[in-house]
Amino acid sequence: MKKFLLVALFSLSFLGCIAQTNTEATTFILVRHAEKGTDDPRDPSLNEEGKLRAEKLHRMLSSAEVAAIYSSPYKRTRETVVPLASQLGLEIQEYNPSKNSFADDIVKNYKGKTVLVSGHSNTVPGLANYLLGEKKFEQLDESEYSKIFIVTVNEIGKASVMVLNY
Repeated sequence: MKKFLLVALFSLSFLGCIAQTNTEATTFILVRHAEKGTDDPRDPSLNEEGKLRAEKLHRMLSSAEVAAIYSSPYKRTRETVVPLASQLGLEIQEYNPSKNSFADDIVKNYKGKTVLVSGHSNTVPGLANYLLGEKKFEQLDESEYSKIFIVTVNEIGKASVMVLNY
């Protein structure tokens, strides 16, 4: 619990520093969906561990001033961000995880704001790479659910990133 609180405080401090130093930058918080169940091979829901992780993400980001939440069109990605979306009163917007160009519109429409994106082991690192303008990250291992990528974007290809575990 102490480790979680330290990570959460550090993350929120980091987000606060970003907001103070560059009001034109857009901050992307990229997460892979939480642990999935075995109820449906094509579109599984979160399992109990995944539901706990979704709650942990909610607690971690509840004061991060998230302006928009995006999810791929799968149950597990939506369920990962539902607790936060519910608390903030935000509608979860759907995106196509195979097209990173949706991020261009986010940079235009949410300039100076923070946006949460819930994706997959094979799409979240690719989106981070797209925002950075370089291939820095490989696909996540299928057993990896705890990574959170915080990408600060001035414009596509001009960005910085911080990777944490939650």
